[in-house]
Amino acid sequence: MALVADVAAAIRAGKPAIIPTDTVYGLACTPYRAAPVRALQALKGRSSRQPIALVAASVDLLLECVPELRGRGAVAARALLPGPFTLVLGNPAERFPWLAGERPGTIGVRVPAVAGPARELLEEVGAVAATSANLHGGPDPRRLEDVPPELIAVAIALDGGELPGTPSTVLDLTGAEPVVLREGAVPAAAALARVRAALAE
Repeated sequence: MALVADVAAAIRAGKPAIIPTDTVYGLACTPYRAAPVRALQALKGRSSRQPIALVAASVDLLLECVPELRGRGAVAARALLPGPFTLVLGNPAERFPWLAGERPGTIGVRVPAVAGPARELLEEVGAVAATSANLHGGPDPRRLEDVPPELIAVAIALDGGELPGTPSTVLDLTGAEPVVLREGAVPAAAALARVRAALAE
């Protein structure tokens, strides 16, 4: 099994990694350069027109990466994260444009609620670009053994044991009203209730 330090070094070097999260195994790379992200998309068989989430170790670090999230975006992030949510927020400075897909003025962000090796890794690298560790359209991997061999063959992997197996709930907070883009680990009604309560305070 790969050590956290080895996986962190690979990510910093621009190589792909398979990492545990609080939902499913993710296929990750450094978010700070376009080339590794494009290589990750090609490896997965995913179009560059589709967005990839910025996954941070903490909400504070997330706000360092995208300072414009202060205000409404920060309120929502602090209310829901860490947790099994991906939040699509406004990104007026168009930071990390290679993660945005067809919506350059937005960014999808995550702060997973993780412990053990997954926590150590995120704290070591700060942030990653990540999508589920499957081939495009394939099942979400709950265990490392569920990750397609094509990915295992080329990506360093961190074993986090068996995970919950349901992907994050995706909320778009760029409009006047929150919209559920994907129901996942948290039911849509519960997710909307939580974010509306937070924004109403």
